Amino acid sequence: MKIMPRFHLHLVVLLVSTLLSECSAVDYRYFVAGGAAAAYSHGVTTPIDVIKTKMQANPAEFNEGMISAASKIVKKEGAGVLFAGLGPTVVGYGIEGAAKFGIYEILKPVFGKIIEDQNAAFLLASVAAGAVAALILCPAESVRIRIVTDENYADKGLLNGLPKLIKEEGFFKMFGGFPAMITKQVPYTMAKQVSFDLFAVFLYGLFKESDKDMKWIVSVSSAAAASVLACIFSQPGDMILTETYKSTTPGSFGNVVRKIWGRGGVPEFFVGTQARLVHVGGIITQQLVVYDIVKQLLGLPATGSH
Repeated sequence: MKIMPRFHLHLVVLLVSTLLSECSAVDYRYFVAGGAAAAYSHGVTTPIDVIKTKMQANPAEFNEGMISAASKIVKKEGAGVLFAGLGPTVVGYGIEGAAKFGIYEILKPVFGKIIEDQNAAFLLASVAAGAVAALILCPAESVRIRIVTDENYADKGLLNGLPKLIKEEGFFKMFGGFPAMITKQVPYTMAKQVSFDLFAVFLYGLFKESDKDMKWIVSVSSAAAASVLACIFSQPGDMILTETYKSTTPGSFGNVVRKIWGRGGVPEFFVGTQARLVHVGGIITQQLVVYDIVKQLLGLPATGSH
């Protein structure tokens, strides 16, 4: 009975000491590259995200596909509504991207020294990065979804929408969707970060070291493949997240899941997948390619090339 606690204590001490040793030489270029890539990629795809969010929030009205939904939204609310929530999106995802990419890159060698399996080390690093990203995103995402789905917030941005939300519901209420955010961000981060790494390593292994021009093909191909996996893995969590934040009284995480399930079972968790494949595909492909470009501009190697 005494062996297990000692083993756990030893593991914790090893993890902390390894983490401190790695963090003493943190390379902040990963944070800069990740923040720039995430802010850009999420910002330019805001219109698609607005359509996807409205489809999820009101599936009865927008049930004929993304193009039909876009047409209805523009006709009813004007083209400007497609950029609703742009401020919270750029700021929130900029900070989230910096943390997610930076923490992931820092923790890969940390877990790599504790466990021998490289793939497992990458997965553990992505889980930790995804959890931190979920916490950071809660306030920005709560404001963004309310701007898109609530008429009382339709004319708001981040600077006036966030104070209004805090005044009406309290600061900690914004983190009520943390369990829902976790169900989206952890699978999303695992699929995106790890698959991008592994696809890139695999593709670089097919080329000669002298084929420098192939790095852009590797980057784009790996990013596109990662985008599909990230979308599929995180779609149920994205649906739960929208259902959680679209109402001021969504109930517990379990109640939200049961509510979605009650509307149509498993398929209901994949409402808006078509729009999200375009949205997430656009975001991740751009994001990871931009991330690689910025990394190299800052003097870091391309993903998978070292």
